[in-house]
Amino acid sequence: MTTITADFVSSCLPKRPHDAHKGTMGTMLNISGSYAMAGACILSSMSALKSGVGLLKVALPHSIYQIVASSVFEAVFVPVSESEKGTVDVNSLDFLLDISKSAQSILLGCGLKFCEETIDFTKKFVTACTTPLLVDADGINALSQNINVLKDTSAPVVLTPHIKEMSRLCKKSVEYIISHKSEVAENFAKEYQCVVVLKGKDTIVTDGDNTFVNPTGNSGMAKGGSGDVLSGIIASLMAQGVPPLESACASVYIHGLAGDMASKKLSKTSMLPRDIVGFLPDVFKSIESK
Repeated sequence: MTTITADFVSSCLPKRPHDAHKGTMGTMLNISGSYAMAGACILSSMSALKSGVGLLKVALPHSIYQIVASSVFEAVFVPVSESEKGTVDVNSLDFLLDISKSAQSILLGCGLKFCEETIDFTKKFVTACTTPLLVDADGINALSQNINVLKDTSAPVVLTPHIKEMSRLCKKSVEYIISHKSEVAENFAKEYQCVVVLKGKDTIVTDGDNTFVNPTGNSGMAKGGSGDVLSGIIASLMAQGVPPLESACASVYIHGLAGDMASKKLSKTSMLPRDIVGFLPDVFKSIESK
């Protein structure tokens, strides 16, 4: 197992040409949010933008469009029809798959809400998607109901489960996973041909053959929304052309370091996920200076 270092992260980050434009730095599609969970959409979108993606498109239910748009000025919004439960409607599937073809990465799952509609949408989208895809949060919970769809994907997939979500995915106890973290993550990544980011203290990143452990981060990040921030960073780097494994490794380090900076400034008790986003510029500045 390899420990992620600042030098390794620096080597992974995309170089921004002097004549770069928004098309140069990639397009990302963020399919996220549901009624009562607009915050996940905001946090993942803001972290993606702060991590350098050229163009961010946000697909979200109509009911939360105004809330998110009032906080995320730089995104292009794609409000879609929603189910009775306030989730992205499966009838929007073909429309969103069409939009996904012009993106370089897709983030699916932050704040989608775990319900039958999300299970149905996630299964169909993951199966048909041809663009590099990161699945998080309720997208992971939905996949756990149809896990074998991962064996039929046409695009690279990154999964970012915390311990409990990993338990749902692999049908093993939380206690077992905690005591066999790298083994569980590696075996799952190999079986389903994906990159796994098993979140928590000493986050594990693996594609089944190469395994990394992250040294940054602290207990102040143990708050709802921190994972949404991480997913936005990973998908942003993927959109900029960084391969999935390297994107995941670099992002967990960056995310944790921003959390460390936030805790020093604000305390572990009072820091918030939005503060992690706020310190991303300092992290990137420190890495870019190497």
